[in-house]
Amino acid sequence: MRTLRGGTLREFLGKAGLIAVFGVFAALKLIAVASSWTSWEPTADLGRHLDLAAQLAGFAFILLLLGTTLLRFRPSRTAEGWEPRISALIGTFLALSLAVLPPAGLGPAWRIAAILLVLLGTLLSIYVLAWLGRSFSLVPQSRRLVTKGPYAIVRHPLYVCEEIATIGIALMCISPLAVLILIVQWLFQLRRMVNEERVLRSAFPEYATYAAQTPRVIPRLFRRAPSDRRRPA
Repeated sequence: MRTLRGGTLREFLGKAGLIAVFGVFAALKLIAVASSWTSWEPTADLGRHLDLAAQLAGFAFILLLLGTTLLRFRPSRTAEGWEPRISALIGTFLALSLAVLPPAGLGPAWRIAAILLVLLGTLLSIYVLAWLGRSFSLVPQSRRLVTKGPYAIVRHPLYVCEEIATIGIALMCISPLAVLILIVQWLFQLRRMVNEERVLRSAFPEYATYAAQTPRVIPRLFRRAPSDRRRPA
């Protein structure tokens, strides 16, 4: 009974903490959207149009994060120890440090390419997160096993799509420090994947078969997807 109550309390505190953090991010993103909107003009250059679109997509993604966190299933298993939690937090939030670096000033074409990556990565992240739904978690936990949609292509599509957006942000402020931050952040994401897979393997016996058939982050070309994939209840 104490273990059950302790797990419920940790889940409540974890959820409350994430909602608070994502709520702050949503407020900051809303301010950025408002700023872009007030300075936007129909005759503005392509970069301004794309920047507004990227800001709106980012705001939508944060709202979806809030919703999936609020409504997510209770976890059946959680990774033990501090390392999986620290790796998840660094992998998630280290990329935010790119926002404080000065712009690279490498010309409009470079900026447009960077914004396109941010927009593409954010839109794909929205799509993947919608598939993940109430199984979303920040730290390695098992809730429901999702193997359809983008999860039939790679095992960690959300991290891949988020990284596309992160690369775009890094290109806006490209420098040795930005490249270093990008590399370190991705290394922590890779470690995060390993920790998550360990939890999922212990929670779902069918995960081993799914992992054997589905690459981690790089899709296999010309591969016929099995027809018996399912999402366990």
